Amino acid sequence: MPDVNDIALLREYADRNSEPAFSELVHRHINLVYSVALRFTGNGQDAQDVTQAVFVILAKKAAGMSPKTVLTGWLYETARFTAMNFLTSKTRRQAREQEAYMQSILDSNTESIWRQLAPMLEEAMTRLSEKERTLVALRFFENRSVAETAAALGIQEWAARKRVERALEKLQHFFAKRGVSSTAATIAGAISANSVQAAPAILAKSVTAVAIVKGATASASTLTLIKGALKIMAWSKAKTSIVTGIVVALAGATAIVAAKTPHRSAAAVKAPSDTTVLQGTWVAQEKGGAAGESTLTIEGSKIDFHGANPNEWYKATFTLREDTTPKQLIAVITDCPAASYVGKTSYAIYQIQDSTFTFVGSEPGKPNPPAGFDAPGGRKFVFTKK
Repeated sequence: MPDVNDIALLREYADRNSEPAFSELVHRHINLVYSVALRFTGNGQDAQDVTQAVFVILAKKAAGMSPKTVLTGWLYETARFTAMNFLTSKTRRQAREQEAYMQSILDSNTESIWRQLAPMLEEAMTRLSEKERTLVALRFFENRSVAETAAALGIQEWAARKRVERALEKLQHFFAKRGVSSTAATIAGAISANSVQAAPAILAKSVTAVAIVKGATASASTLTLIKGALKIMAWSKAKTSIVTGIVVALAGATAIVAAKTPHRSAAAVKAPSDTTVLQGTWVAQEKGGAAGESTLTIEGSKIDFHGANPNEWYKATFTLREDTTPKQLIAVITDCPAASYVGKTSYAIYQIQDSTFTFVGSEPGKPNPPAGFDAPGGRKFVFTKK
């Protein structure tokens, strides 16, 4: 229909639903619309989607178009607006998808950390004071805000925030000593997301029914459990009173002793920790290993090891467990030539005697330390200070 103008074709489509008329309009202007869309989106498939949308809009608005409309200009403007809207929507969608992806990674990491924390969480909680346990329960078990936690404890928000940080640091230190190296924030997230599971629906009904009558209908085993728990609670309260009295008495006694003995003896001075003793550079010959000298440099909580073989080296962060027998060194590999070892944990046992540091390590990724200093499978080094 080359002899019919755009508005006439548009009117024919609007009045008679003429498919040939609309097809002709598409044929005349599709290249313009597609090209505008392509320049905006930079993607052929996206440009096709925009082009489709523009002509759908044209079909919807055909009946109301003014006879004075210049269709080329109208289509150009509509293509621009549609393409810009498309890009805005696409950007938002990609942002949501990226956020969802990052959240899935975070959730995955949180779940992984939680599997390590869960078996030790209650033991870790016993290392906190009663006030700190209440704080953690409010903030992370019940997922209350800092403001809500502060209000429940009758303290200022800044004080609640500070106490939460201290409690998390204690938990982080506890878990790190047991081989779970993670940030305080990750530990908090793992506890918040996983520490409380829904109880069976029927349990609430049965608990209410038994509790209302103060246990009169409870089973014999439940009654025994109640009796034992009450004894523990009573002893705990009494013990607190006893300890408080002892502390007060000791405070007075200490004042008297201090007055009589102003100087502490050398034996009373606390011995340095193993971490302090190990600072510096150590050298060794691996027992049964390659000939040559191995070096181990310890700075703070970081290890830099270089074996007799120049291709064997690693960097790691570590924590010590001085409460085990034998003592344990737990290292997380941060860098080494074997990419499969990076991020894995290596468990070792050690002892410090006189000027030597004996170290027996296991392969990164193995869940347990060597059984002994001469156990098969472990790599043994006897270091001396350089």
